[in-house]
Amino acid sequence: MSVFPSTQTSPEQQGTAGAEGARQSVGELPWIEDTGRIAPKDARQLSRLFLDRLQVLEEGTREYQYARNTLIEMNQTLVRFAANRFRNRGNGDMEDLLQVGTIGLIKAIDRFDLSREVEFTSFAIPYIVGEIKRFFRDTTWAVHVPRRLQELRVDLARAQERLSTTQGRKPTIAELAQDLSLSEEEIIEGLVASNGYTAGSLDLPVDGSGEADGSGQTLADIRGDCDPEIELIENLHALAPLLEQLDERERRIIDMRFVREMTQAQIGAELGVSQMHVSRLLNRTLTTLRAGLLTDN
Repeated sequence: MSVFPSTQTSPEQQGTAGAEGARQSVGELPWIEDTGRIAPKDARQLSRLFLDRLQVLEEGTREYQYARNTLIEMNQTLVRFAANRFRNRGNGDMEDLLQVGTIGLIKAIDRFDLSREVEFTSFAIPYIVGEIKRFFRDTTWAVHVPRRLQELRVDLARAQERLSTTQGRKPTIAELAQDLSLSEEEIIEGLVASNGYTAGSLDLPVDGSGEADGSGQTLADIRGDCDPEIELIENLHALAPLLEQLDERERRIIDMRFVREMTQAQIGAELGVSQMHVSRLLNRTLTTLRAGLLTDN
């Protein structure tokens, strides 16, 4: 990790100052020269510092943008960790998964609350994984078709757009076949297979019964929003067998912390142990559960 002041100094001055002498950069936050060189342990500590500061900064300010952007960069290892779980899915390359996962990381940063006494990594991973899963749901074919036909769908879409522009009308099957140097049977097969990519266009005009009526209302206007509770149910369903593998004390601590919403101090008083011991037990249990969720297919 390289920490330098925000004021312009020569390399010689930076070298003599060192990390200990460079505590100011952007407001009260240290300047992180290269986030890629930060060890995971240091990243967790720095993330807590930046998250704490982010909660009191005004959006749009230089310090706010610096804190938020640095948090995103420092925690890219979480995104890569989550994306690796999906690297063999077949849809989208790793770069796509990293971009989508970063969206989940940003959501986690914007919604994280230090007062909940939860590690940021435990809070962020479900957001990142959820965003990647949503990406697969949105880009996966509705039904399975061969790779050849998936590629043909793209070629047909381009040919239809090109021919429609030059001819001023929708091209016929024969014209598509000639343009793509394919048989009419292959074109028909490709058009039929294209129906498996999506269940229907959101731009299709419909009335309340689902039929076109010329009113201008589309499926996008009447479709319901995603229910956030559905993903919660999914996660709870996956968590249930993992909770059964915990011992009685671990399950009791999870119940007191997340069901009864007791503080670590209150849990320690009830169990007759220190708050620090409760914290260690809780972190160990959450790490076990998180690992189980991430390895679950």
